[in-house]
Amino acid sequence: MKNNGTEILVNVNPFESRVAIVEQGRLSEFYVERLKDRVITGNIYKGRVVRVLPGMQSAFIDIGIQRTAFIHVSDIQEPFEDADVETDRDEERPHTPFNVRIQDLLKEGQEIMVQAAKEPMGTKGARVTSYISLPGRYLVFMPTYDKIAISRRISSEKERRRLRDIVSGLRPPGCGFIIRTVCEGMAREDVAADMEFLTRLWQSILKKKDKVPTPGILYEELDLTLRTMRDSFSQGVERLVIDDPAEFERAMRFVEECMPALAGRVELYEGKEDLFDARGVEIELADAIEKKVWLRSGGHIVIDQMEALTAIDVNTGKYVGKKSSDETILKTNLEAVKEVVYQLRLRNIGGIIVIDFIDMGKAVDREKVYNALRDALKADKARTNILKISELGIVEMTRKRVRENLAQSLCEPCPYCEGNGAVKARYTILMDIYRELRKELPLGKNKTTLYVSPSVAELLQTVDADIIKDLEERFDRKITIKAVDRFHQERYEIE
Repeated sequence: MKNNGTEILVNVNPFESRVAIVEQGRLSEFYVERLKDRVITGNIYKGRVVRVLPGMQSAFIDIGIQRTAFIHVSDIQEPFEDADVETDRDEERPHTPFNVRIQDLLKEGQEIMVQAAKEPMGTKGARVTSYISLPGRYLVFMPTYDKIAISRRISSEKERRRLRDIVSGLRPPGCGFIIRTVCEGMAREDVAADMEFLTRLWQSILKKKDKVPTPGILYEELDLTLRTMRDSFSQGVERLVIDDPAEFERAMRFVEECMPALAGRVELYEGKEDLFDARGVEIELADAIEKKVWLRSGGHIVIDQMEALTAIDVNTGKYVGKKSSDETILKTNLEAVKEVVYQLRLRNIGGIIVIDFIDMGKAVDREKVYNALRDALKADKARTNILKISELGIVEMTRKRVRENLAQSLCEPCPYCEGNGAVKARYTILMDIYRELRKELPLGKNKTTLYVSPSVAELLQTVDADIIKDLEERFDRKITIKAVDRFHQERYEIE
């Protein structure tokens, strides 16, 4: 069943959780979290400084994970005055004055409380900050920053004043809050309850700080399902569908405690077909890791993601227009604008982005395309900066990068072309096999043979043998794994 509004789909198995946000029947955001590879953004750690780099005004912090974290001088708390901030949850953090040096703030061996601001990416460790923020349902608590900020997406000046007055009258002295978009229209009692919960949580973290050895974790962010409910499940979402009974019960407890008015919109999916298959999400995910994206007119865009930047090329393709070449080019570029912004959000592309539109001879056409791109980006939750379109049709922009993009989450460098391309990661293939076997095993006989590539077979027989064990116990079936040398890494067959 297709939904014409917004719905959140949650697909859960013992090894990973996947969340799809579908708007107007089309996949708009996708998140995956694996049990063995939990997201750390938002976690608070008691860390130790292992190296200070004056030349880069940065330091490395041991927070107890595989790679040391990285902190810049601008992310180290230092008392100072600053102007009020207009922001959303993707907030502008306060910055340390330029005349403060990191060697004056940190010393090797020093203990410091930090929060993960960005995930480890590639060879880079996590980026951390000493400006702590604790997100709640309606507010974000900033215990070390004495300011009140408010989401840009709350447009009514009257409502902004009302909410600011409520928070200002309730907040403890010396700390700050960000008023989130979902807070719009909420009663004083709801805001007060969220504030009380966050301040109690902060006190528990401070108490834990004295007991936890260094390095150690002081606070762990919610898992994917509950984090999505807290951040994205609002009155604008028609339904939240979960395909696992245990996860559904856990989600119901959370929604009844934190957002009881939405409890009736949480549904347990009991269809025989896989949830993501039934809603067409798997097909859209497969398209989302392809380089070429077709436009309705017959034109297309090509997305090349590189280490330093992402290049997006717009082409007329099969579209030849009806009148003049200028009209054909303008129409293709305007159509490409909507698709580019959609793909940036879906693929979670961040960092430096260069968009090469088709050359436009008229300045007025370039202005139309630029304005369309700027307006389309207003709906993007991630912070973006965009420069004017050049005479060659080039747009340079940046989009805030917090976590790995979709291709990094689902793919790995291709072993067949020495890293010049990418194939599905082996663990992604394991999850594809797991879901396929869950559909096939109830229909088969007592014995099942799984043919896979040698690299996938090695994982199934060693590190990830519990995947097969789970299926054998669940369906009382014997599964035999056979490696086939000629098989591509992504290929598998079930007999």
